Amino acid sequence: MKKKRSWKENLAVSAGVSVFAAALEIWRELHEFIIRRYRIRLPYKTSGGEEVKLIFLSDLHGKQYGEDNIKLTAAIADEKPDYILIGGDLLTRKKEFTDSTAVSLLEKLAKICPVYLANGNHEQKMRMNPEEYKDRYGQYIEKVRRLGIHVLENETEQFTMKGIPAAVSGLEIPLGCYAHFRTRELKLSDISDRLGKSIEGRYRILLAHSPVYFDTYVKWGADLTLSGHLHGGIIGIPKLGGLITPQIELFPKYSCGICRKGKKTGVVGRGLGTHTVNIRLFNPAELVVVTLCPGKEAAKSKD
Repeated sequence: MKKKRSWKENLAVSAGVSVFAAALEIWRELHEFIIRRYRIRLPYKTSGGEEVKLIFLSDLHGKQYGEDNIKLTAAIADEKPDYILIGGDLLTRKKEFTDSTAVSLLEKLAKICPVYLANGNHEQKMRMNPEEYKDRYGQYIEKVRRLGIHVLENETEQFTMKGIPAAVSGLEIPLGCYAHFRTRELKLSDISDRLGKSIEGRYRILLAHSPVYFDTYVKWGADLTLSGHLHGGIIGIPKLGGLITPQIELFPKYSCGICRKGKKTGVVGRGLGTHTVNIRLFNPAELVVVTLCPGKEAAKSKD
């Protein structure tokens, strides 16, 4: 007669199976990405009335999907975007080889449609600390500009998107805002000192790497804020969102997804890569597609 396992043995077996399943899921999420789609109503009528499709990506940190990012670039091209917006951290400041990976990706993206690039904290720290990183940032960004990429270092560009008067800004917040174990206040003047006042009469898109200060971005005047940085909180907790931030703070308010304040909208991408903590669990890497549309706003589509 087969001996019945004790509750301790059953518990050990269950724990082992759970750990193995979690390890498999982590491996899968580190090697695949999903496409997350949002449809956002424009806050006013436009002359053209056409939809505008934006691709938003951030936080690759040198990650490649397929050889030379062939899978990622193919997925982006298949979406037929009107514009590609990048929220920073394409590279990792402590891994110099990621610079060339980022440039190679940008070269491919520039052939699809206009690309607007803002810096994340990794590029910003390289730019602001030449004594540590020498001219690495200068060499990187010079190559990027040669590709025809619109580089927004605390700058704004105005243009028209299918009849929609628009302004896209790339913001670098004070580096102290990225400090560990605390959230530093971001003042409205910190934004206006860098970007000036928001431009009235245009749909204002703000590329702001950290989503933590969404409320302040709204006060500045951003109609649509696109952010990343938090990597979705590394581990997704059902009904609670992401677990932890790069600043080592638990359960961030804006770890991923869409957030609204009045007619203002924020979209937070989970990012496409990792660094330092090479883990994703219930938190898939994602490529974000935002469609700006006139008329009634459509609900977020399925992945």
